[in-house]
Amino acid sequence: MSETVSCEGIPFPSFATGSVSLIKYVEGAFPEKSVVHLAVTAEGKAPKAGQFYLIKAKKSGVLLARPISVYSSAENADGTVRVEFLILVKGQGTAELSDVSCGDEIEILGPLGNTFPNPDGKKKIAIVGGGIGVAPVAGFAQNLPEKSYDFFAAFKSGSYGLENVKADKLVITTDDGSVGIRGMITEALDAQKISAYSEVYACGPMPMLAYIQKICAEAGVKSWLSMENRMACGVGACLGCTIRTTEGNKRCCKDGPVFDGAILDFTPPKIKPIRDYRLPESEKPDLSVEIKGVRFKNPVIAASGTFGYGSEYSSVFDVNLLGGICSKGLTLEPKAGNTGIRLVETPSGLINSIGLENPGIAHFIEHELPVMKKFKTTPIANLSGSSIDGYVEGARLLDKTDIPMIELNISCPNVKAGGMAFGMDCVAASTVTKAVREATKKPLMVKLSPNAPDLVGIAMAVREAGADAISLVNTFQAMSIDVETGRPVFDNVKAGLCGPAIRPLALRMVFDVVAAMNKLPEAERIPVVGIGGIATWRDAVEFIMAGASAVQVGTATFANPRAMIEIISGIESYMKRKGFRKLDDFRGIAQ
Repeated sequence: MSETVSCEGIPFPSFATGSVSLIKYVEGAFPEKSVVHLAVTAEGKAPKAGQFYLIKAKKSGVLLARPISVYSSAENADGTVRVEFLILVKGQGTAELSDVSCGDEIEILGPLGNTFPNPDGKKKIAIVGGGIGVAPVAGFAQNLPEKSYDFFAAFKSGSYGLENVKADKLVITTDDGSVGIRGMITEALDAQKISAYSEVYACGPMPMLAYIQKICAEAGVKSWLSMENRMACGVGACLGCTIRTTEGNKRCCKDGPVFDGAILDFTPPKIKPIRDYRLPESEKPDLSVEIKGVRFKNPVIAASGTFGYGSEYSSVFDVNLLGGICSKGLTLEPKAGNTGIRLVETPSGLINSIGLENPGIAHFIEHELPVMKKFKTTPIANLSGSSIDGYVEGARLLDKTDIPMIELNISCPNVKAGGMAFGMDCVAASTVTKAVREATKKPLMVKLSPNAPDLVGIAMAVREAGADAISLVNTFQAMSIDVETGRPVFDNVKAGLCGPAIRPLALRMVFDVVAAMNKLPEAERIPVVGIGGIATWRDAVEFIMAGASAVQVGTATFANPRAMIEIISGIESYMKRKGFRKLDDFRGIAQ
């Protein structure tokens, strides 16, 4: 790390790899193991009070480092610096940082941001910290003379990070009364009490900082508030962390994180979080879904091409718990699939070129379908083809079975149209859907390609042609090149990208199609099933909030064979916590 400093004596940031010299859970934090004390040793100068670093475990699976305020720091005799952090474990990045061991490598960019200004020395100051926001202000307090300040710390439960605080008066509040005064910071400070101080330095949750700003303004006391925001670069280049002020947008990472409290705009957001209203423990939410008369016990369906016919995973987990299972793509005649390499992993995704290898519909009806029907879940036959005649004859064969639903895959190449997929054109999509609709009385769900130039138009076309439901999206067209040979990896050159990488795009497309459906009279709308990179219950809830009636999970099962079971459990827990009795209570609320 660079030892260069600015004219103000603030070290310029640099990027380095540090080593973990301390890692332990913080005692007193509630819930247990929710806060980690991490120390990293790296080359460079010690940061100033109030600064932060972007840090990430070297073995991390996340893209971005996490901004963490400095709790304490010291320069070592060998010229390195030891920087200590208190980290609230609340997501994948911070969870990875809590799971490191001494000696592990940490990528570290910093020190970043400005510092807490020195007190004016007129009279005693007040320092206020809320939750994990205690860490930077406690670090600031360590640089001040003992008993030159009063320290106020607010927590939901328990307390931590105060070992080095040498305040004249230390006041702790907890929401549950477990330590100190019962209640929030409002129980310890108001405009009258704050008027006893010359300046106030604070860091914590937004509502707390807004309150501190308010009482300081009423008392005519200067306030310095340390803010936080989501960040990408941390050096002021991307403008992703701007916050609103009376002086225009300010970069939290470069112009802050410490700001004059008087300029900050704490106007609350118009949209508020969904209120928690926990269901009674004895009440279980209803996760069932009905699509065109076909019932699914829950909204989680194994996606076609990723789950075989159910039996392949039956020894791994209880597949009877799933809402449904889509078969592999079935063609009228047996299909050998593509030659050459079929799978290439890419960051957050998988490119596949399987080529619809399958035993043919007749074989499926005789051998695989009886196996699927043994499970206590809803089977779906995925019908694929390369010609209208092939689709129609396949539909007629499936119509004679007791399979509850057919999923029509129109991402297949139309050999009579020069290989363009049926789903790329409104006329072709409508034509094949209408032909299959006439060949079967079974509920028909049409699976759309995200590569179509007018996805909403195609969705409306297949609806008018007789589709009972729509599933989207199929894979995105992608490719990979072997840098040693300079040639495309796949024999077919292009292949299909799936996995978490496509989820935000798939979510947007589901949202768009549902929005278009909602403009129709209710009797003319058809359900939408969301597919694309769903790996967690949160992902599934997002799709349902976008308007999806159910979801299909594919690639996630390869990474975590129990992913679908965890998604079902997670949705149920979420519904209980939020007080949702059925999926309709939150389906489409994002529209």
